[in-house]
Amino acid sequence: MKQKSKRSILLGAAFLMATSAIGPGFLTQTAVFTNQLGASFGFVILVSVILDIIAQLNIWRIIAVADQPAQEIANQVFPGLGYLLSFLVFLGGLAFNIGNIAGAGLGLNVLFGISITQGCLMSALIAVAIFVYKEASFVLDWVTKILGFIMILLTCYIVYKSKPPFGEAAIQTFVPQKLSFAAILTIVGGTVGGYITFAGAHRLLEAGITGENNLKQVNQGATTAIGVASLMRVLLFLAALGVVYAGAQLDPANPPASVFKLASGEIGYKLFGLVMWSAAITSVIGSAYTSVSFVKSFHPWLLKNQRQIIIVFILISTAVFLLIGKPIKTLVFVGALNGLILPVSLGVMLLAAYRTAIVKSYKHPIWLTISGVLVVIFMTGLGAEAIIQLIQNF
Repeated sequence: MKQKSKRSILLGAAFLMATSAIGPGFLTQTAVFTNQLGASFGFVILVSVILDIIAQLNIWRIIAVADQPAQEIANQVFPGLGYLLSFLVFLGGLAFNIGNIAGAGLGLNVLFGISITQGCLMSALIAVAIFVYKEASFVLDWVTKILGFIMILLTCYIVYKSKPPFGEAAIQTFVPQKLSFAAILTIVGGTVGGYITFAGAHRLLEAGITGENNLKQVNQGATTAIGVASLMRVLLFLAALGVVYAGAQLDPANPPASVFKLASGEIGYKLFGLVMWSAAITSVIGSAYTSVSFVKSFHPWLLKNQRQIIIVFILISTAVFLLIGKPIKTLVFVGALNGLILPVSLGVMLLAAYRTAIVKSYKHPIWLTISGVLVVIFMTGLGAEAIIQLIQNF
């Protein structure tokens, strides 16, 4: 593989993972938590970035050296575990795709004034068209990169217009006045939970960028992915912080839209529409691609027809939204479930790192193992508590 082509695939994998994370929920959560915690939300972002990088490096490296998808690795660690992991990831991906489709419809509604239903159908057709094309992987890489850059540039403009208190944000990022463990769980789960952390790793696997000789590039891809997602998170945080510190009230019905509108008027509102659509459509693509990558290895027919299955996955998500709307409670419940998928998937990968039948002669760095175990314990505790609360309120 040519070096230029490899770099393009690595960047594409990084943006696939990052833009899978940056969906409608990502935008909303960032605005809501900034409104609740103010400048102290910077500390939550800092902690989540550390946890994200640890989880991402562990999972991407082990998939690369094993040269197998996560579900097959899990089945070798414990028979049947891969099927359970695939079920959880597929279920979470399908549920979140309903919200992603809704977000895409809302984005086009804001941009062009068409109905949300029409926006959903148009967005679904665009996503389907990408996978109809024979060179879908090539288009996938470029679409996620271009839309990712657009989101970052537009949000930079909103940060400039909102004039956030940079000094206060910097101070409270390290010395917070408020702390929310629920916010940490939500942000980590929304960045590397469920299917998201596997999106880029499975893309590299498909492209053949695997093995110990490619670990340097895998590390770069993993950290770039977290860097892109975290940059967007920080920019949204600063934009919202500027609006909140100016004394404005965010609209609880659509917090991120009000950040853009309050910062830059009607132009900001239209920019929000473009950012929301870009975030939603890339998440639709990433969710569908990664969720299907968890089941395609279980039967030759699934592998042969994976593009058609991805298309059906997108169409089902769209049909569910159009028929019953956005099932808020279900999405919230599966969101917490997504947070629990991370310690399960990370724990399985850590066990696999010490199975010579899986990783051959590879020696996993001890610091990654120890930090990975700590992330598993921390996220399991937070996730279990959140699930109990949600069950009580469901």
